[in-house]
Amino acid sequence: MAFVGSLCGVLLAVGVLRVATAFGWLDGRELQASADYLREVIGLVNTHYVDGQGVAASPEGLAREAIRTLVGSLDPHSEFLEAEHFKRFEEELDGDFGGIGVQVELRGGRLVVIAPIGGTPGERAGLRRGDEILRVDGHEIGRTASSGVSTMDDALKRLRGKPKTPVRLSIWRPGTEEELELEIVRDRIEVDSVREARLLPSRVAAGASEARGDLWASGGLEVGPIGYIQLVDFSARTGEQFLAALDRLIGGGAEALVIDLRNNPGGLLEAAVAVVEPFFKEGELVVYTQGREERASSGGAESSRTRGGERAKSGRGSAARTTRQEWRAAMVGEPVELPIAVLINSGTASAAEIVTGALKDTGRAVVVGERSFGKGSVQTLFKLRDGSGLRITTSRYYTPSGVSIHGHGIEPDVALVMSPEEDDKLRLQRARSDALEDLEEFEARFGFRPIADKQLDAAVDALRGVQLLRVRGFARALHRERLGEVGATEAQAQTDSLSALLGEGEATTGEESGGVKEAVLAQ
Repeated sequence: MAFVGSLCGVLLAVGVLRVATAFGWLDGRELQASADYLREVIGLVNTHYVDGQGVAASPEGLAREAIRTLVGSLDPHSEFLEAEHFKRFEEELDGDFGGIGVQVELRGGRLVVIAPIGGTPGERAGLRRGDEILRVDGHEIGRTASSGVSTMDDALKRLRGKPKTPVRLSIWRPGTEEELELEIVRDRIEVDSVREARLLPSRVAAGASEARGDLWASGGLEVGPIGYIQLVDFSARTGEQFLAALDRLIGGGAEALVIDLRNNPGGLLEAAVAVVEPFFKEGELVVYTQGREERASSGGAESSRTRGGERAKSGRGSAARTTRQEWRAAMVGEPVELPIAVLINSGTASAAEIVTGALKDTGRAVVVGERSFGKGSVQTLFKLRDGSGLRITTSRYYTPSGVSIHGHGIEPDVALVMSPEEDDKLRLQRARSDALEDLEEFEARFGFRPIADKQLDAAVDALRGVQLLRVRGFARALHRERLGEVGATEAQAQTDSLSALLGEGEATTGEESGGVKEAVLAQ
């Protein structure tokens, strides 16, 4: 079987045939020459290879393994999906599937946890970002197909299953350098992107000093409530759920907002745009993607598209499209103007970074926490004739000012790192907020005393400061104008300067309108 493994390298051009058909990279003569070459090689192997069983038994099997090897070698996010896996992947994007609730990727041949999804069995079992899944029910994960061990597709198939059925995971935890065995009971994963939406109390962290509660009321000035929204992913329903939560908080009196994107692994690019839109003026650039070159879609693949949360399939033979595609705010009416803080950490990736980058880049938010993951690539799904599909990195995305975070991540304005142990404790505190009323009982039950969410505290402090500056600044300018100490022009200049400091007003990006929306994955 070792020869079959090396054969996959010889047959890489099989994948090129499919990809070239979808993207138009090869002209007719090159495509025909590649097809002739492949027919010759596949025919020779199929006829003469000593072992007539397994992958070498049929030309189709050889072709499929070559496609799998080619696409998987492009980058960690591109892959060939068998029909069953393709269907499961679409179900996950729609926010409804069965499994343990964890986002994973192949990294250097290892299956690594990007982040557990909030409120799922994977999170409750204690899986952490960065954990490496070694085995699923005893089957080794992350090796090449030629070794006879499970592939990525097989790993996901084993992780998924009927609700209430157990699955045993062997994981390696790099932080503590230990191997752990976990038994997790699968459940129906119906992911609500908005896991929590509430008005924060004046003291958000356990153990905060008594003096801190009165800090922002000093000087006789009052500041308004701060809203909090936690997003755990970006699926087809995210935009609708976020808007509903935002409306409730504003209706409840929120005058500032914390958007918590920690451990959010991303999802649909259009869902990220939908979250940002309420804060942008109609037609304002939110994000743009840049591909390799202008290309036409043709042949036997269909590219998945989503528009307004509704999934559709493009027809074959699409016209050529430009390499740059822009996503602009489409919401009609005046944008919501609130001081915003965005919480991120190293588990914040993909579409979550689009939201963070757009709000930070245009001066609408202060970013608090740790440097984000740095997954700035965009994947497009192509469905093939037999129901299988390709997920291929087709472009990279850029913030409105042209910044790419791919491989670098987003640096927070206020850097505050928390350990994985602190992350675990805070996740448990959020999941069992009902038990926080009696701190002694909580400690006896869970083995630790509730800790402060230092990152959330820092975000609240930043927003309180902005609110205080707004109240004091405008009050001072108005007072001086009334006393005649400054003229109308100078008073307006003070107001404009304060607005710029608070991230209010229109941000200029210098980008021109245009581009076609294509449903893609920002992963």
